[in-house]
Amino acid sequence: MTNRSIDPFFRRLFIVVAIVVAVFLLYLMTPVIVPFVVAFVLAYLFNPLVKRLSKYIKRWIAIIIVYSTITLSMALLLWWLIPTLWHQLQAAWEYLPKVLTWYNDVVREWFASNSRIRLPELEAKGFSETLVEYMQTNYKFEDASTMMNQILVSSMNFINNAGLIVLVPILTFYFLFNWDQRLQTWKMAIPAPYCKKVVAIAQECDRALMAFIKGQLLVMVLLGAIYAVQLQLIGLELGLIIGMVAGIASFVPYLGFGMGFIAAILACLFQFGLDWTYLSLIAGAFLIGQAAEGYILQPLLLGDKIGLSPLWVIFSVLAGASLLGFVGMLIALPVSAVLNVLFRHLYAYYQTTDFYKGRKQLALFEEK
Repeated sequence: MTNRSIDPFFRRLFIVVAIVVAVFLLYLMTPVIVPFVVAFVLAYLFNPLVKRLSKYIKRWIAIIIVYSTITLSMALLLWWLIPTLWHQLQAAWEYLPKVLTWYNDVVREWFASNSRIRLPELEAKGFSETLVEYMQTNYKFEDASTMMNQILVSSMNFINNAGLIVLVPILTFYFLFNWDQRLQTWKMAIPAPYCKKVVAIAQECDRALMAFIKGQLLVMVLLGAIYAVQLQLIGLELGLIIGMVAGIASFVPYLGFGMGFIAAILACLFQFGLDWTYLSLIAGAFLIGQAAEGYILQPLLLGDKIGLSPLWVIFSVLAGASLLGFVGMLIALPVSAVLNVLFRHLYAYYQTTDFYKGRKQLALFEEK
């Protein structure tokens, strides 16, 4: 018998086609995969709590206790927060006439004096009528019909996504329930010669990532409290909302400070007018917040968890925003923390190579 071998070209072509088909199928299944990814991330975050409790009680009971504690905490937080936020949203709604007056007297006049653009005049009482009239004047019925169809399609997509969101707690439960067994299965799939090294790198990534996430969450909460308390003491009616948003947005470096400062200045202008005393107090409040974040909160709670210089932090955030938009900005620093660990191990391996030690050269640099 003669052994028949497959031509290397067709073997490589088959592999490439199989990879392309697999990637395309994953792209088509993105709406289904996303809940599993979110559930896995939540299970990764909750697993330390469940693991501690499971030392004393059964694991499924520990998961239920963690679920119940988180749900109760969120309910108490919303019970305290919603009335306050509702009051501040009402205060924000009361600023609408001031905003419209500023728009009519300042913005429209500036455009009329410096350009050929003529903006429509808006009134508080007839705002909705003005908007409807503008839509009827500038858009045809077919466009409105198309818009309604798009709204209907978007509503159906929202319902479908809401159905998938309901699956996230269920999927998280199953991820948590079999977490150790699943990790052991993955560990057994690693080739034996590399298993010890791969596990050590994974554990180091896990320590860096968890330390960063815990520290960053504490920084967000404390920084939001610092901003909110200062703005409330200054007398800014929207201080609580602005402070909380600035604290949450501080997950992305410099985004929380920028958003909070601009929003606070605008709210101050509408509430107090061009009062330099209040403007100076707000500027001072955000400078104090930045100083507290940079010299107290981050050194104490985060330390050198990522090991990146400020330049690389800014580059990571911008690169994440360029690749994945807002989601990329959110995951830029955690991903950078993991990549930094991998790069350190890769560089340590590179220093052990014969090429680094000068014992061997690449064929491109060898003298002939």
